[in-house]
Amino acid sequence: RQHEGPRRVKRAWVIPPISVSENHKRIPHLLVQIKSDKQQPGGVIYSIKGPGVDEEPLGIFSIDKFTGKVFLNAMLDREENDRFRLKAFALDLGGVTLEDPTDLEIIVVDQNDNRPLFRQDVFTGRVVEGAEPGTCVMTADATDADDPDTDNAALRYSILEQGTAGMFSINATTGEICTARPGLDRETVGVYNLTVQAADMSGDGLTTTATAVIYLEDINDNPPEFTKEEFSMEVEEQAAGVDVGKVFVHDKDLAGSPNWLAKFTILEGDPEGAFAIHTDPYTNDGVLSVAKPLDHEVRDRFELTVSVQNEQPLEPAAPASPRALATVRVRVRDVNEAPVFRENPRRISVLEGVPPGTPITTYTASDPDTRQLQTLTYALLYDPADWLQLDPYAGTVRTKRELLHPSAFLQGGWYIALVLARDDAEPPLSATGTLSIEILEVNDHAPLLQPPAGVVCGRPGRGGSLLLGATDDDRPPHGAPFHFQRSPQHPQLTRNWSITRFNVTHAVLAVLVELPEGPYSLPLLLRDSGPPPRERQQLLNLSVCHCGRDGTCEDGVLAAATAGAGITLGALMIILGSSILLLARVRGRRRALRKGLLQRSRDDMRDNILNYDEQGGGEEDQDAYDPHPLRPPALLPPRAKPPRRRAAPLSAAPPPAPRKLPSSPSDIEDFINEGLEAADSDPSVPPYDTALIYDYEGSGSVASPLSSIVSSLTDEDQDYDYLSEWGPRFRRLADLYG
Repeated sequence: RQHEGPRRVKRAWVIPPISVSENHKRIPHLLVQIKSDKQQPGGVIYSIKGPGVDEEPLGIFSIDKFTGKVFLNAMLDREENDRFRLKAFALDLGGVTLEDPTDLEIIVVDQNDNRPLFRQDVFTGRVVEGAEPGTCVMTADATDADDPDTDNAALRYSILEQGTAGMFSINATTGEICTARPGLDRETVGVYNLTVQAADMSGDGLTTTATAVIYLEDINDNPPEFTKEEFSMEVEEQAAGVDVGKVFVHDKDLAGSPNWLAKFTILEGDPEGAFAIHTDPYTNDGVLSVAKPLDHEVRDRFELTVSVQNEQPLEPAAPASPRALATVRVRVRDVNEAPVFRENPRRISVLEGVPPGTPITTYTASDPDTRQLQTLTYALLYDPADWLQLDPYAGTVRTKRELLHPSAFLQGGWYIALVLARDDAEPPLSATGTLSIEILEVNDHAPLLQPPAGVVCGRPGRGGSLLLGATDDDRPPHGAPFHFQRSPQHPQLTRNWSITRFNVTHAVLAVLVELPEGPYSLPLLLRDSGPPPRERQQLLNLSVCHCGRDGTCEDGVLAAATAGAGITLGALMIILGSSILLLARVRGRRRALRKGLLQRSRDDMRDNILNYDEQGGGEEDQDAYDPHPLRPPALLPPRAKPPRRRAAPLSAAPPPAPRKLPSSPSDIEDFINEGLEAADSDPSVPPYDTALIYDYEGSGSVASPLSSIVSSLTDEDQDYDYLSEWGPRFRRLADLYG
């Protein structure tokens, strides 16, 4: 049996690749003819399929179905499609496949139809001035759409134009631009504009150009320099903080950069530091200003040496140059200056009470304008108490009236006045001086006992003492410490009383022996510590009270409350008022009886103090003391009402018949009211109460004002036996008059 070998394809049906040039203009153009050996010619139908035929792009290729000729129907662009792969088919007239489909590959041959393209139209680069040759700046590269495997895309770079210096070169293959020579100087050429070309076909084909802009970066290779060696300026004296003028400099480096910014220094001619110089940030010039006020009379000209340099140090590669120096001459113009008080404030001390017209000081000013003849005049600008007078030409200050202390115009013992000094220039200038006058204290006041009265328990020890105080209108050191002592004119006081120091302003008065109850007047001598000390003898009005169990005073209110439980506060006040008035009415009898007692017993305890029963002669005795400050408001008649009592002179009219005394405490109010009516209608009695007011217990008393109760009754008409029923506080009255 004969084996069947592999099937052999006929050569006529195997189609090799077909090449066709892009941009072929002869259309239609025969590319190839395909044929099949299966049948006679005319008995085969040919067709092709694929991109360019029945796929996009359509209609580029076609075939004659009877002859098998393949035609190109449109121009080809290799940059769009570099080859086409088609399928060829052979069928008989009945549509039966005669051959297997075969491949038909059409290759588009490249033509140099695309110029090179730079990636950008303008390339920008930077390099520092003075860069070494071979320093690369940037790369200007291009592309070519033609076949990279052919010379159509083989690019070469070159610099067409860069000026005459030829400072840069370009790599022909890569397009990298680098420095070619030394000597790049920004101050000479700051920007280089290069025209760069790219050409295909290895430099012989199509070309294109671009621009390469190269900026030179500045370095500090140029020091600042003054525009001239000398500058002249003027400034008024006494002007501080003002600009005098400018010194001008020039720097070739980049304006506004740290390499350009100048720094100025005053080297010589200003040891006092009267001037300062700073840099104008916009112009880079030096601005000279006055740091301290200038005085034309002291110095009218300055010659300054000023240097300048950059904020940044020079580059080592910069050429060496000496430091830039300039001379600045400043003339100080003379102007009118205000007078000056060299001592301001002026402090002086004056004793209080100096007589008017006493010179206390001469307060004058000086005129700084020594080269101008001017006259100064003076005036008091501020003298709140109008104490001073001032000589307008000599400046002598005198007292206009006594300087007294204390005063509302003193501040901590100081009196402040302002003096105005004015020159006669045009326009005139003035200055104000402060005159501080210390009013020195003079010891012209003796200490005053405060308070002048008190209550003390009549038993030695606890409760038998009283704290005494004093005040002094003088200021230290003329006041405290105060010295309290018993009057040296009454040595017998030492038997019953002692005084010991408590502190610098107070002392303690103590009872040495047990004293009977009653009022006492104790003469004391008070002395201050001023140089020289002043002293004053004063009376201390004491009320010796009955001592309670705890050593404190058991006053009349407490005693009455203890003796008569259930008595109201109003009734209790009425009882106390009645008792005081009764004591006043029987003054004559008490005086006679006491005189008899004093004659019988000179060793009585009260014999060692002043006679205490002289308390004034009533309303007709106006020389003893003024009782009005001691009157409580409740006992004074209202200002809008006329007094109820008539100020009629005393007469010898016979007193009315005695009234019946109250039998019980509840009848005391009616008894007092009847007595008031009788006293108000009696023209023979003084206009006010004859009882001396010993103390003021405060306003708002619930008791009505008391008048001269039973003032029309005589001592013989009174029966005092009932006093023994009023409690222990009235026991002594009952013993004397009961």
